[in-house]
Amino acid sequence: MIRRALALIAGVWLGGAAQAQTVQVEGGTLEGVTQPSGVRAWLGVPFAAPPVRELRWKPPAPVQPWAGTYHADRYAPMCLQAGRGRAMNHYFGHEATSEDCLYLNIWAPAEMAPAAKAKPVVVWIYGGAFTVGSASMANYSGEPLAEKGVVRVNLAYRVGHLGFLSHAELSKEGGGSSGNYGLMDQIAALAWIKRNIASFGGDPANVTIVGQSAGSMSVALLQASPLAKGLFHRAVGMSGSPYAEPMRVSPLAEGEAAGLRLQQALGAPSIEAMRDLAGDRITNVPMAPEAALVQDGRVLPGPPDPATNAVPLMLGFTRDEAFRSLGPVKDKAGYEAALRKIWPQTAAAILKDYPVASDADVARAVADVQRDASLGLQMASWARRNPAPVYAWFFTRRQPYAPGISFSDHDPATAGAYHSGDIPYWLRTMAAFNLFRTTRQWEPIDQALSDSMSQALISFAQGKPPAPDWPVFDARRPKVKELGEVIRVRDWPHYRALDLFRGGASIAPPPASARRVRD
Repeated sequence: MIRRALALIAGVWLGGAAQAQTVQVEGGTLEGVTQPSGVRAWLGVPFAAPPVRELRWKPPAPVQPWAGTYHADRYAPMCLQAGRGRAMNHYFGHEATSEDCLYLNIWAPAEMAPAAKAKPVVVWIYGGAFTVGSASMANYSGEPLAEKGVVRVNLAYRVGHLGFLSHAELSKEGGGSSGNYGLMDQIAALAWIKRNIASFGGDPANVTIVGQSAGSMSVALLQASPLAKGLFHRAVGMSGSPYAEPMRVSPLAEGEAAGLRLQQALGAPSIEAMRDLAGDRITNVPMAPEAALVQDGRVLPGPPDPATNAVPLMLGFTRDEAFRSLGPVKDKAGYEAALRKIWPQTAAAILKDYPVASDADVARAVADVQRDASLGLQMASWARRNPAPVYAWFFTRRQPYAPGISFSDHDPATAGAYHSGDIPYWLRTMAAFNLFRTTRQWEPIDQALSDSMSQALISFAQGKPPAPDWPVFDARRPKVKELGEVIRVRDWPHYRALDLFRGGASIAPPPASARRVRD
């Protein structure tokens, strides 16, 4: 397969890893490796046929059976996308890219569990604005949680135009539906997990899906898709949902129009001609927001509704992240003027809930408004709509940076508790940040916080509350678990003000320097 050659070029071998036992899965016999920790791993496991050539912009096809033993001992390439520079905050090493990318990484505890004692399954869905992302990134490793007794799976899905292109010709091919191929990949991976995970000691009747940013939006959309029914039993959403601005699921016609514009930009006469183009020519064209997610009539029949797959839910967001921007606000007068321009009907009420007494208060107020006008409202709207119990959190820890460290896309002086900064605490992957240079000087409080957060995730996956004192969300008295220097139950920040941000004038997303990272 294509991924075999690319993985060799990338040199992603697990040096010194011992052979793990073989398992039987769809496609044939699979052999993995045993990590030094004792965790057993199967890396680069195919769950669908490579979506290349005539399968570009098609739903994922069944995996192709193989002869002999498949050596699942190295990561597959990430789906075709732009690479990361070594000066970026979330640079965890070079990864090869390919359109041949529909693979899983699976980590299981050292001892194979008997069927009667199958382990909970925790499936990670990466973020990246639906344009980038990797199932093999060190920050997402499943080994640390597998050490704690769950079966961890990372799934890959197509991104950018290759994963989310709608077009009238594709709709004709698809019986009136096109787009959302990346979501179809996620569903196909979850269906594969349901059919095969018992071979790895996992419980197919106890699957928790977890995602951050676009991965969190994916979790919410899987809840809303009838095609995902019965494929998961709990859900965790970190910083992203489709239930408030600026996120939207567009009508199919809007996606098709965006697809036509892409065809014109590429100078191609048809979809078939676009299938003949090199993939990087396609991914190099920026993707319009309305092109990403559509009501295609199949994966997403209409506006998203979590009641389609009502399952218990954990969700939350970080203190200093935002998907919207007030623009260049420098002082109290500028702050008040920006609010009146964007929300003329509710600005006075917003100023009461986010007051500034002097210019010194502006930065915090702006950060809170930008957060709550996007992610705060997104997560609250999801919590309100979910029919099953919801457990909410608010992450406030600023990571401890190494002295003098700098990044091309991230300013430690202003980052705060940034978008995706909570991931290494949930997944116990803090060491990933120091793989190639020391970027963090982790403190005992960080390890303690990671212990608490990862245990909460495991407890939830086991079917229990995240912690004994973690309240179930109640819209009448909304509480969150604050996760930071202090772990405590507190009121949801500015909850009563959130609906003041609905509507209003269009405002731009924050610049890259404000978002800090892509996933």
